[in-house]
Amino acid sequence: MSRLVVLAVMFVLFIGCSPQDNDISEAVADSATEPSAAVITRYRGQPDTVVIAADPWCPHNCEAGSDHEGYMVDLARDILGEAGYTVEYVNLSWARALQMTREGQLDAVVGAFITDAPDFIFPDVPQGYSSIALFTHHDNPWHYSGINSLKDQQLLVINGYSYTEELDRYIERHQTEQDKVWVISGPSPLNRAIALLEQDRTDIFVEDEYVMAWWARSAGETANRPREAGLISKTGAFVAFSPAREGAKELAQLLSEGTRQRIDDGRAQRILARYGLTLWTEAP
Repeated sequence: MSRLVVLAVMFVLFIGCSPQDNDISEAVADSATEPSAAVITRYRGQPDTVVIAADPWCPHNCEAGSDHEGYMVDLARDILGEAGYTVEYVNLSWARALQMTREGQLDAVVGAFITDAPDFIFPDVPQGYSSIALFTHHDNPWHYSGINSLKDQQLLVINGYSYTEELDRYIERHQTEQDKVWVISGPSPLNRAIALLEQDRTDIFVEDEYVMAWWARSAGETANRPREAGLISKTGAFVAFSPAREGAKELAQLLSEGTRQRIDDGRAQRILARYGLTLWTEAP
């Protein structure tokens, strides 16, 4: 899943998830861990509870149960809570979260692009905005200049993530070629991806600018930060509902209306401020 935040058109939160690693057992295993499994089992099917999931993608959505679970999670809780719903948030690998939501075992995912799951029910207004870029080892001079510039580079991506239509097609076309595309999975893939870049075990990693900026602030000044090698696209990020969830369209409408209201009355800014973000910010 940069999946800070521009909303739609006039509604801007701010302009300011080795050999191929597609082992599905890793994704399946994380769904059985506590507290995620307990939360899912306890609240599954309860009409007044909405269980949403994703892998940590901070500041958009962060570690479940922490003091800062992500501005998109906070926004969803505020809006749906006002309407009488309880929002429960759990961390799973992104591929597993999509699968379980599609099957109706979970109610929604957070931090989704429309291309992640076009069959899901999306609000009209995004709850966040993502700036997708390519990152390299800090002393790698390579720069992105279009899809053809990926030639002779190994691209590191996260299982189940959608990036852009063009890049998604490239990944699908080359996913069996280990020298071109390396897919990693798991509930917390970001640190692993950064470590692989630092160790020169891969060439390029696709990630959100704001996610990388958040990681850099957390890592401190001594960290060897990956170098941004080119912006690919900017796109809306959503809390997207399972097509199997009864009332999914109504929940999506609540989020659309609630997001607009909170931009207008300043409550969105108060949520963003907890993450050091402001309206009209153009860079992380």
